[in-house]
Amino acid sequence: MARHSRTSQFDRDWRALTETERKRFLAVHARFDADLVHDRRFRPGLRVKGVQGAPGIFEMTWAPDGRATFEYGESRGKGSHVIWRRVGTHDVFSEP
Repeated sequence: MARHSRTSQFDRDWRALTETERKRFLAVHARFDADLVHDRRFRPGLRVKGVQGAPGIFEMTWAPDGRATFEYGESRGKGSHVIWRRVGTHDVFSEP
């Protein structure tokens, strides 16, 4: 099972999302988690890839203009440790 943590910026971004956006992110997050268990082989629809110009930071698509950035933290025990950095629109890429 994956372990998750969030940055304070992610928490601020989260509070700015609408309830509909939050629900949509959580639905996609469930698919992300399911794929994370399988050797980080993410389904194409999640569009998980590295953020250009930000080594070690990745992005995930959760809506047509919905993006979330994350990085991998040190694993403690079984499973990956994902640190969610930002969530919102393409604007999150200004400071991923």
